[in-house]
Amino acid sequence: MRKGLTAYGDEDFSLFLRKAFIKAMGYSDEALDRPIIGITNTYSGFNACHRSVPELIEGIKRGVMLAGGMPVDFPTISLHESFAYPTSMYLRNLMSVDTEEMIRGLPVDAVVLIGGCDKTVPALLMGAASANVPSILMVTGPMITGDHQGERLGACTDCRRLWARFRANDMNQREINEVEAKLAPAAGTCMVMGTASTMALCTEAMGMMLPGGACIPAVMAERIRNAEATGTRAVALGKERLTPSRIMTPAAFENALTMLLAIGGSTNAIVHLTAMAGRLGMAMDLTRFDRMGRKIPVLVDLKPTGQHYMEDLYKAGGAATIMRELKPLLNLDALTVNGKTLGQNIAAAPPPFPQQVVRPFKNPIFREGGIAFLRGNLAPGGAIIKQAAMDPKLMRHEGRAVVFESLEDLANRVDDPKLDVTARDVLVLKCAGPKGAPGMPEAGYIPIPKKLAQKGVKDMVRISDARMSGTAFGSIVLHVTPESAVGGPLALVKNGDRIRLDVPRRELKLLVSAAELKARRKKWKAPPARAEDSRGYRKLFLGSVMQADRGCDFDFLAPETPIRIPR
Repeated sequence: MRKGLTAYGDEDFSLFLRKAFIKAMGYSDEALDRPIIGITNTYSGFNACHRSVPELIEGIKRGVMLAGGMPVDFPTISLHESFAYPTSMYLRNLMSVDTEEMIRGLPVDAVVLIGGCDKTVPALLMGAASANVPSILMVTGPMITGDHQGERLGACTDCRRLWARFRANDMNQREINEVEAKLAPAAGTCMVMGTASTMALCTEAMGMMLPGGACIPAVMAERIRNAEATGTRAVALGKERLTPSRIMTPAAFENALTMLLAIGGSTNAIVHLTAMAGRLGMAMDLTRFDRMGRKIPVLVDLKPTGQHYMEDLYKAGGAATIMRELKPLLNLDALTVNGKTLGQNIAAAPPPFPQQVVRPFKNPIFREGGIAFLRGNLAPGGAIIKQAAMDPKLMRHEGRAVVFESLEDLANRVDDPKLDVTARDVLVLKCAGPKGAPGMPEAGYIPIPKKLAQKGVKDMVRISDARMSGTAFGSIVLHVTPESAVGGPLALVKNGDRIRLDVPRRELKLLVSAAELKARRKKWKAPPARAEDSRGYRKLFLGSVMQADRGCDFDFLAPETPIRIPR
């Protein structure tokens, strides 16, 4: 109770006052003399991914008390991808600051972080890394799948697939309404390899979660037992003073990146892992990451890259089944949150058995890692593409640019029957990056123009400075850096320009002469400021947010980055 006393100029009075008010909560001196374990309460009535948080908190509290600790939950911001304007990415850093300052400001010996929906896990880990108080993360877990007319459904890959059918007039209004009620049938996160599932698996590989915790479905009793075990371990963490900086090491981040590649994970994870590493003085080297990807194949047969769902991966043995195949590539001596090394945790996992979800290393679902890093005159700072989820025929493609200047321009014109566009063209979206949108929304999944969709076109090359949901698929170039709103080359693209994408060679080129681009740059003007840009969090965000290659974190939260990862 003496930790972080409120400053009144008299420490004994500060402690006296603190104890007087905490006793108003009904606590006894005996309870307050025990190790105090904080629990982040990320429940919200707007967040179905976190619907089960109250019962998880009860499980955590039970585990803490069984271990002789005193559990106290406290609120933090709760983010849901579909209930965050303009985008949950815009609010991720705010949640991280909230988490950091609550951990730093409260008298806790250790803290249990409860995450789930996409941006909550990285936000919690970013905050915990900065506060550097003993911390352990658990996730709410994936939903179980739904069903429509005998077809298994999962949010949100099937959301996008079936919405595309609706846009193509292959599904009527009545049926899409029926589907809407079945896509998310329970509490929990998207049950495909979206950002939530990706971050859960990467966190387990990194060592900040108890072994086996990533894949347990939200509705299972095992998830509550996992909460109890997490609470029990949190007490030991406080006694051992095992802080995030001792676990989230360069070796641990390499393990997370290895997992990311092998699961065909969300492109969002690159931004999040970069931000998390940045808080600890590490810089992500995407060129080295791409070299890793040449050696690490996609092993997990899960939507959107494959066919299965997260509950299938859970039944197949979860993260341990994947990491067994990756053992020669992992840093097995990396310390994890249970006090053991990653290698020891893999060895202690239940033995393998025949299953169809995780492929053997020699028989992958895709021969390289799921994500490729691109460079070229259109993206001097780099761009990425989820190569495992694109049409192989578009791996090498050259086409005419069809340009949308903003999200509003896209919404107004993409379905216009008069739009001059063919399936061979390249759709380009500007002003959808960290500053331009703002908040780098998941708008990179540019819809196929309706008149092409109705002719059966399923995929086209699409390029933007935006992000894409991990649940999405297609030949989509993302995170173009620098973004167009700050004058990156993407801002100079005009309708009719030729663009060349060559994924095997990792190239993204605008086929316009340097002289012409120089002339265009002289005429370029930054987008005008919006009325809401001048105050509050929006002003802080626009003045401080860094580009995608720095994780879109705030510049004042990230220290200098002398250590480059992967090594």
